[in-house]
Amino acid sequence: MSLSVHPMMQKHFTNPHLVIGLLLAVGAAVGFSAKAIFVKLAYQYDVDAVTLLMFRMMFSLPFFIYFAMDEERKTKQRISKKTFIYILGLGVMGYYLSSLFDFIGLQYVTAGLERVVLFAYPTIVVILSAFIFHKPMGKKVILALLLSYAGIALAMMHDVQIVGEFVWLGVGFVFASTITYALFLIGSGEVIPKVGAKRFTAYAMIISCLAVFMHFAITRDLSAFNQPMPVYGYGMAMAVFSTVIPAFLLAAAIARIGASQTSIVGSIGPIATIILAAIFLAEPISGLQIIGASLVIAGIFILGKQAK
Repeated sequence: MSLSVHPMMQKHFTNPHLVIGLLLAVGAAVGFSAKAIFVKLAYQYDVDAVTLLMFRMMFSLPFFIYFAMDEERKTKQRISKKTFIYILGLGVMGYYLSSLFDFIGLQYVTAGLERVVLFAYPTIVVILSAFIFHKPMGKKVILALLLSYAGIALAMMHDVQIVGEFVWLGVGFVFASTITYALFLIGSGEVIPKVGAKRFTAYAMIISCLAVFMHFAITRDLSAFNQPMPVYGYGMAMAVFSTVIPAFLLAAAIARIGASQTSIVGSIGPIATIILAAIFLAEPISGLQIIGASLVIAGIFILGKQAK
């Protein structure tokens, strides 16, 4: 008895262009998912959230300055003052506030729950769009929302059993991170067509880095730099492996297989984080956590299909 392969699957696995695109998308998803692991590992050395975020941005800034200069050499178009103000606001909201809330939340929740909550950002985009742009939500969208938030509730039950009463505080901060990131995505959709995706990302990241540096300068002193070497190592790892490289992999994946298929592959993020957390942080995996992550992924799939 011979096994038959679906023509679409055969097309994917016999086309090197598509295979490379899928591998790039997987690499991007795993890279972004590893951020929470690096943060939790660094917290073992009693570093605070603001200082750790400063290290991440400090090591990331040279890369994005180079990207910005490279984009300026390629384009002749000047950015208007109004557009730059939008970029300024979005950079502060999307990469400064969102990252800050996320880092604080990770002090109270497991890496797996953090990724599950963050991955629900498309649901926030849908809800905010419904209020801001008066876009109606159909039955499928409501079903997707119910699945996603039921999944988050199950994942939270897992954390309550492990972490304790401060789970709600941690989820609150991570959810605030999700909301600010969703607002960033909605706003960036208006600005990116005017300046280009790479140029926008470079400038938004530079602005967020400067915002983090200002926050650090106001709230910390130079003694905060006196950290164990592993903390510097994790800050560098976050900058390179969970910020810069995944951004390039994501862009390359979209160029090869399109945004829709890249986003579908990216749905492995919560599961990847749960597995990485079990390996590197010894976080236990429970049925509640897996079911919760699966429900969130199912909800995002429905939203993606509805949007398409």
